[in-house]
Amino acid sequence: MKAREVKRQKLVDKYAEKRAKLKAEGDYVALQKLPKNASPVRLHNRCKLTGRPKGYMRQFGISRITFREMASSGLIPGIKKASW
Repeated sequence: MKAREVKRQKLVDKYAEKRAKLKAEGDYVALQKLPKNASPVRLHNRCKLTGRPKGYMRQFGISRITFREMASSGLIPGIKKASW
């Protein structure tokens, strides 16, 4: 799944300029002829370590589960478990 997401990202980057040009011209027929995965809407944030698509924390680039494990073991600087 992570490899598929990387492949989509490359397609989005490749066609970004062409998509912007076609959108500006209003040529929606030509836009539909581009590959589906060239649309940035099809990208999904995934955990950099596990590839998990849900519970993604944008600030760290990892899922909530991975974040919790790493924070508990002290691998993320400046983060510690709250206790009051």
